[in-house]
Amino acid sequence: MLSALVPAAAQRVELRPAPPLVLPGVSDSNSPVFWWNGAFTVIQSAALPIFSRGNELAGRLKARAVALDTYEHTPLWIESVWPDDDGTLYAWYHHEMPACEGQLTTPVIGALVSDNGGESFRDLGIVLAPGEEPDCEAANGYFAGGHGDFTVLVDEQRQYFYFYFGSYGGPEASQGIAVARMAFADRADPVGKVWKFFEGAWEEPGLGGRVTAILPARVPWSRPDADAFWGPSLHWNTAINRYVMLLSRACCEPGWPVEGVYISFNPDIGNPHGWTPPEKILDRGEARWYPQVIGLEPGGTDRLAGAVARLFLGGDSHWEIVFHP
Repeated sequence: MLSALVPAAAQRVELRPAPPLVLPGVSDSNSPVFWWNGAFTVIQSAALPIFSRGNELAGRLKARAVALDTYEHTPLWIESVWPDDDGTLYAWYHHEMPACEGQLTTPVIGALVSDNGGESFRDLGIVLAPGEEPDCEAANGYFAGGHGDFTVLVDEQRQYFYFYFGSYGGPEASQGIAVARMAFADRADPVGKVWKFFEGAWEEPGLGGRVTAILPARVPWSRPDADAFWGPSLHWNTAINRYVMLLSRACCEPGWPVEGVYISFNPDIGNPHGWTPPEKILDRGEARWYPQVIGLEPGGTDRLAGAVARLFLGGDSHWEIVFHP
């Protein structure tokens, strides 16, 4: 049964109902997926992370807590991972810092590393943070600025890791979806090695530098009627040879109500201006926070999918998503 058919540039995307799949934990963010010694593994977070492991996505997954070497940067939400060839697992987290006498927070992005497949992590430090002071007059209901709600992907040549994230404060031109990158070689020692995309160049430091939003907020996050895309979830799709980005759109009152889920395409993750205009695939009512794709082919993850994948919304999937070249 056809639920939605959305043309986007040379691609078509179809949503069709499927038997429900529900991840065992709570997904209060993007939930990264990887394979460890042949086992399917997903990390979910709600202020602290858990990981679940089993034979396959549709199989029985056993959840357990993730151990951290320090809890200095909690609460934290692990939103992206990358398994190295030697078995080292790199991960990146969203951390919310109290601001404005506890009324709001400002998110920042940090890095982790694991030598045991995600059972425990060592904190490598904060790698992306805003340069502006918290805006205590911000009226979006959650944030006084900051960088968060993101995906990290490495390019095909393994030159750079790209961070696509939400920028929630600063000048209006910096609010919306922003991008930064880090050299692949710096993955084990990332602090001070991430560079933000600003006015066409990768020259602003990840800690305190300026950004240019590639999908700017239509109404800034400081206002109660904020209208902006957020929570980008990206993967490489083998069926269409494109990067795919899913986005939530918040509009147009406090509390981030979901106006819809949108999709965009780009053949080159290193070209921040190469994304097609976002098109809606789910409308208000069906849409929820944290849309993401998980591939169904052997080795499929939230970073890699093919022609038919599962669409998850906040840890639950009731849809297949089909990509037509």
